[in-house]
Amino acid sequence: MQKFKVEINDDMRLDNYLSLKSDVSRSKIQSLIKDGNVLVNGKKEKSSYKVRLDDEIEFEYVETENHLEPEKMDLDIVYEDNDILVINKPNGLVVHPAPGNYNHTLANALSYYSNELSNINGEFRPGIVHRIDAFTTGLLVIAKNNKAHEFLATELASKNIKRTYEALVWGVIKEDTGTIDAPIGRDPKDRKKMAVVASGKKAVTNFKVLDRYKRTTLLEIKLETGRTHQIRVHMNYINHPVVNDPVYGNYSKIDETGQVLHAKKLEFIHPTTKEKMTFTCELPEEFKNILEKFKAEV
Repeated sequence: MQKFKVEINDDMRLDNYLSLKSDVSRSKIQSLIKDGNVLVNGKKEKSSYKVRLDDEIEFEYVETENHLEPEKMDLDIVYEDNDILVINKPNGLVVHPAPGNYNHTLANALSYYSNELSNINGEFRPGIVHRIDAFTTGLLVIAKNNKAHEFLATELASKNIKRTYEALVWGVIKEDTGTIDAPIGRDPKDRKKMAVVASGKKAVTNFKVLDRYKRTTLLEIKLETGRTHQIRVHMNYINHPVVNDPVYGNYSKIDETGQVLHAKKLEFIHPTTKEKMTFTCELPEEFKNILEKFKAEV
């Protein structure tokens, strides 16, 4: 049984909302609703029902057509003990399966690597506490048991897990530091994208300039919140979109390696020892190659 509480007034159809929230296809959601397997505040509603703030939605869906297939991949394991794994995720690797894409994800690789991972988030997200986009590279912490997962999830919700990114953005930013405090929600013009909208969830991004080039700026970015596509949306919002972003910003792509964004540093308290853990990883080659092109401009 999956349960959701609507956190914003999004004026979204029930079937669309559940499809986005649960990664179950809209057609399957519609079948569940038609069969009476979806309840809103304890009552059956139609697919066209518009979800409202504080609506409590519950539904049960068992994936019978697909299973997570273990796949052997070379994982860049930065750290491992009995409770956690810290992974340096490469460019282009999706973190977990979604409808239409059940293979070649980090979850598949983790399933092959170990059968002793937390199962709190279900079969398709073994051990996965948080995620980054497919073309964002860098550090992720993976829980090897449910106790560790519960602790890390609580720390993440309490903003005690610190994440530091590096990003190359278009334009020369004059300020040495800055804070973007702007709510993020679904883009009303394109439901597959996120945007700064008044009805969105609070989102805060802090940045510091590391270097300036002729047409771009290299930033260190720290998140106070963890909204979907937060850095990409916020940088686009202030007219400095991330270089090579295939979704946000109106600049031409340089290549097919995606946004120049790297999760470089990860800090958290160990779920068992309660020791402060700090990990860093170098910029990937894709990031370095694009960065060198802009460094060379005069």
